[in-house]
Amino acid sequence: MERRATFRAPLLPWLLVLPQLLIVFVFFYWPSGEAFRWAFTLEQPWGGGREWVGWQNFLEIFVSTHYWASVRVSMIYAFGTSALAIVIALLLALFIDREVRGSRGWRVALIWPYAVAAPAIGMIFRFVFDARAGVFSLLNAVSPGFWDPSMNGTHAMVMLIFAGSWQLIAYNFVFFLAGLQSIPRPLTEAAAMDGAGPLRRMRDIQVPLLAPTFFFLVVINLTDSFTNSFGLVDIMTGGGPARATDIMVYKIYSDGFKGLDYSGAAAQSVILMLLVVALTFIQFRFVERKMRYR
Repeated sequence: MERRATFRAPLLPWLLVLPQLLIVFVFFYWPSGEAFRWAFTLEQPWGGGREWVGWQNFLEIFVSTHYWASVRVSMIYAFGTSALAIVIALLLALFIDREVRGSRGWRVALIWPYAVAAPAIGMIFRFVFDARAGVFSLLNAVSPGFWDPSMNGTHAMVMLIFAGSWQLIAYNFVFFLAGLQSIPRPLTEAAAMDGAGPLRRMRDIQVPLLAPTFFFLVVINLTDSFTNSFGLVDIMTGGGPARATDIMVYKIYSDGFKGLDYSGAAAQSVILMLLVVALTFIQFRFVERKMRYR
């Protein structure tokens, strides 16, 4: 039987949701509306009015080689970070889910890194991967010039992917562990009694039943990699070297606040928002339909 909340005063429900509506409007709809308005106008760097230019800002973006290079770099970072974070988190959850001595302590230890702020993560990994003083400087001691993220774009991207995936592993671990604990124990116990080893049970029972969780985390990780990676890039590489890590969200910042191209940055933010919406729609519309259990 479905129960629905009723209020004697028709105004009371609106008063209850009014604070949340104000927060959503002030921090989401209003900035989004301003970005759309700026994207179709030419904003003066130092104020003094704006001029309606229509699709000119978008056309300039689409013919820019630097912008398409930023899109390519963002794709590499997003897919690399998501794949690494999901695979490692899944393996950790599979092993921690087994009731062994000390497993509860490991669960807490693997969750807390998600609380670390992105700038702090950037500073830590920047020192660890530093070619002169970090742990990776030992590689240069063996082979001089082998590792240098400050000069080599590939090294900088690898460093950035490791930092981004480390931040997401704890988040993914929580969901994978919750998904594993929701699997009925009689299934794995029956498989064990039939002679299936731990790896066989993981492959044939646990991992297939985690398909909805896996799909959800793919969407969340890709979206987070496209939109919430500014802090890492700003602290670790600053978009360099030679724009090798100039991802889309950082390019919006550098063009808008450093280059004072407010209109171009607003147009880029609109494109990024539409890209994330389209990516999420495609995954929910087509990928989810292919999930079937036998």
